[in-house]
Amino acid sequence: MAKPFQKKHIITIAGRPGSGKSTTSKLVAAKLGYKHFSTGDLFRAVGSERGLDLLSTNLAAENHKDIDAIVDEKQREMGETKDNLVIDARLAWHWMPYSFKVFLNLDLEVAAKRIIANTDAARLRHEHVPDDPHEYAQILQQRLGSEAKRYMNTYQANPYDTSNYDLVVDTDVNSIEEVASKVIAAYEKWLVEAKIPA
Repeated sequence: MAKPFQKKHIITIAGRPGSGKSTTSKLVAAKLGYKHFSTGDLFRAVGSERGLDLLSTNLAAENHKDIDAIVDEKQREMGETKDNLVIDARLAWHWMPYSFKVFLNLDLEVAAKRIIANTDAARLRHEHVPDDPHEYAQILQQRLGSEAKRYMNTYQANPYDTSNYDLVVDTDVNSIEEVASKVIAAYEKWLVEAKIPA
């Protein structure tokens, strides 16, 4: 594992479904001139290769450790070899403890409405998204429970425990631009306090 603050110009962004992890991380990366990577895309690809939607991939990963292992190894490798990176992933903070760790929070009913309103054909190929926000919020809750159980059993880590992060932002009361600005401001302060060159 890398030493504290080695490859330190890394921001890891986790959060609840629909909280804007991907959009925020892409915007933060663009504003900072950093590279962007999403393990959600990689996880969906692994499931798609097995003919599984997103929820089924999560449930299958509880018993098939190789699914997480593929994603985890990629994160560890990136953390050790890359710099100037923004990564949105539920466990990147765990694999990159020397990164600036961000959690985006959002109520699941609000998340369900957002996701339903923005669902495209690509997402529907990987995930069942019902039209009813309440029904979908229940599916999201099931997914969170599956993930939390799997990660705790495998890594003794809970990605939804906000005490793991340097910054927590509610994306219901902040726009994406506001969230990105908060992340960058807090990250730059973190760099200064840790005496890390920008």
